[in-house]
Amino acid sequence: MTNISYSKTAQRHGFHLVDPSPWPIVSAFAALSFTMSWVQWMHGYSGGGYVTILSFIALLTAAGVWWRDITREGTYQGHHTAIVQVGLRYGMLLFIASEIMFFFAFFWAFFSLIISTIY
Repeated sequence: MTNISYSKTAQRHGFHLVDPSPWPIVSAFAALSFTMSWVQWMHGYSGGGYVTILSFIALLTAAGVWWRDITREGTYQGHHTAIVQVGLRYGMLLFIASEIMFFFAFFWAFFSLIISTIY
């Protein structure tokens, strides 16, 4: 009889369940701060430019650290198995397809409006 011991970190499937990360919420707040401060700066509020620059730096930093963590998970920790890589590729292809459909619908509506205005 073989004594099999599974640790809590043993992976029993090909999918990667991500660890909780603070970077999505930090990025969201930085993007909100950047947007609001940019609008204030455009309307001439005092100090809006400084807050815009600081929030843009915070947004770039949070995005960079988040991407660094994802790269570490896939490259150094080996969590991006073949199944995960296929899922990432499918996700990117679906995103590109949805963008193509969005722009096609947008320009279809625009040209339809132009043609209905002419005739």
